[in-house]
Amino acid sequence: MNTLPSGVRSRRRRRTPDGSGGRPAHWFSFVGAGALIAVGYMDPGNWATALAAGATYGYQLLSVVFLSSLMAMLLQWVSSRLGVVTGRDLAQVCRERYSPAVSRFLWVTSEIAIVACDVAEVVGSAVALQLLLGVSLTVGVLMSAVCTFAMLALHQTGRRTLEAVIVSLIFFVGLCFVVELALARPDWHAALAGIAPDPALLRNAGMVWLAAGIVGATVMPHNLYLHSALVKKHAPNGTDDEIAHALHGVNIDTFASLSIAFVINAALLIVAAAVFYASGHRDVTDLADAHRLIAPLLGTRWAGILFATALLACGLSATVTGTLAGQAVMEGFLKLRLPRWQRALLTRSLAIGPALFAVAMFGPHGSNPLLVASQVVLSLQLPLAVLPLIRFASDRRLMREWRVRGVPLVLAWAAAGAILLLNGALLWQLAGDL
Repeated sequence: MNTLPSGVRSRRRRRTPDGSGGRPAHWFSFVGAGALIAVGYMDPGNWATALAAGATYGYQLLSVVFLSSLMAMLLQWVSSRLGVVTGRDLAQVCRERYSPAVSRFLWVTSEIAIVACDVAEVVGSAVALQLLLGVSLTVGVLMSAVCTFAMLALHQTGRRTLEAVIVSLIFFVGLCFVVELALARPDWHAALAGIAPDPALLRNAGMVWLAAGIVGATVMPHNLYLHSALVKKHAPNGTDDEIAHALHGVNIDTFASLSIAFVINAALLIVAAAVFYASGHRDVTDLADAHRLIAPLLGTRWAGILFATALLACGLSATVTGTLAGQAVMEGFLKLRLPRWQRALLTRSLAIGPALFAVAMFGPHGSNPLLVASQVVLSLQLPLAVLPLIRFASDRRLMREWRVRGVPLVLAWAAAGAILLLNGALLWQLAGDL
């Protein structure tokens, strides 16, 4: 379907009677969506991949965290631009411009990614509850489901309240890692050297697996759908001045929030490298083992408490992102809207099964392989969201003078190529192991 949707055509250069274009009073009115997106980049899946990478390879995979964060910033910028300019989210544009069969396929793969992410949040929150309260992982999995509805209840008091709570949790997690870094005393020269990509990356099966997990945990496909949905009403009149002002505010929100997310993700890997890799504990890839060892290695019990509390904060706040993303995807592709509690019940029910299975099969040390595997699933699904996003955002008829072009477009396609290359290397490695 190549015709331009009527909803997009209607947004061409309309101005309000006073000529102002309905310009908001201050860019701060657009702040908030970035925080909801950023928590998705700090969920337990990120913890699992960063912990395994730092403990096993030291600072070598810090370059993957850095490049993945840059890709995330670029692609979220593209996503938000599409939403503001067209007044449509990515799922809606896909439904309008692709055939029903293609749209349904993209919807199914998006739902798989959301469930995979929710599995990570369930397991991560369960591990945190076990570490803090001493409950079993099975009880923790069930408690995490209850906590999801408690977080979503905040949305009933208004989105601003939810955003304020999420921002507070982000800063709390950041503070926890400032303390952890001060206690760990990492080798900052080695950390800076780790930002440079290692040529051995694509030749080492273990590195490829963790690198794919880091990419999937950092550049989440459902966040691309969600971001465009959160900002699509920021320029309701579609005037040039209104769009320009909205994009300015949204860009500040996006880059500031994701910069904080990058710092926290990098801190996760650096702490793991400084504490576990440097002390010879290079087989520590499990969150529970990390919690058990971090206190004696750093010489204070507060290190373990901060570790578990920050993990719980990330797990609970990330549940909001997954539920909102699922709602946006379902409504955009199918024109089907469910109440948030029903949407949360659906995805969490699908996620609890694999989580309980992993706990039953592998016991308290089975969480990390499941967490990393869930992030690899996200990495494999990512191109199905990235390729349509770049295509639509660079379309002259759809985006007009606001289309993505020049250097940003080249970088966006380069990011897509890097993701495809990494996924290809991963599949090649997996095929060789069969």
